[in-house]
Amino acid sequence: MKQVRPKKNLGQHFLTDLGIAKRIADTVDEPYPALPVLEVGPGMGVMTQFLVEKPRPLKVVEIDRESVAYLKGTLFREDQEATLSSPIIEGDFLRMDLSKVFDGAQFVLTGNYPYDISSQIFFKMLDNRDLIPCCTGMIQHEVAVRMAAKPGNKQYGILSVLIQAWYNVEYLFTVEPSVFNPPPKVQSAVIRMTRNEVQHLGCDEQLFKRVVKTVFNQRRKMLRVSLRQLVKEPFEHPFMTLRPEQLTIAQFVELTNMVEKALCATTNDVCADTMS
Repeated sequence: MKQVRPKKNLGQHFLTDLGIAKRIADTVDEPYPALPVLEVGPGMGVMTQFLVEKPRPLKVVEIDRESVAYLKGTLFREDQEATLSSPIIEGDFLRMDLSKVFDGAQFVLTGNYPYDISSQIFFKMLDNRDLIPCCTGMIQHEVAVRMAAKPGNKQYGILSVLIQAWYNVEYLFTVEPSVFNPPPKVQSAVIRMTRNEVQHLGCDEQLFKRVVKTVFNQRRKMLRVSLRQLVKEPFEHPFMTLRPEQLTIAQFVELTNMVEKALCATTNDVCADTMS
């Protein structure tokens, strides 16, 4: 069957190395070997062919019609048993209601994610964290490093804090550009994120996001400066002389509670309205 043409507008870089494809597919085996799997952007199925072999339900979501046609003519032909357990969902992952994919059951998310929307994919994962206890896959190396970065590291930022608040992040291995068609201009990396034990942050979660984004948007400034965008009258605390990359997740939670208290003290409105 005719090969699928990589499309620049969809950020497609098709993996051509079967050994690496199998390694990525095998990342879904731990720590939830029995959960269903949803693969985002299977393309021509280079990784899908290894996922299909696993004794667990599999679905794939693909927005590219040409890729869908290719998969239906190869891996998922109507005369193959795999079609029954591995249906193709044609559509945009970012617009999907994930609670309907496996009838409300939890699943592992994986894929060779398009670089330009990988952050959006992970923010959707966070919004559906009760459904997705594990997420694996390949992304841009720089993004993977940021996601796994620890406090004190210059790569530690918004993505690091928001994801690590709910998931443990593992940087698994690096993938060179030469194993793609067309080769990207940057290195790629494979990661695994596993849900931690946190069920509630201990603060207003929407305000937590606002605080994190606000201070990291001025990451070179001390918190007493960057927080002026949220709190007109800065409060005194040892955190105020620090920069955002120096704070742990727990300290961001503590900071969020202090910001909420300061906001409530300077308004006559209901505090909940102030957070909206």
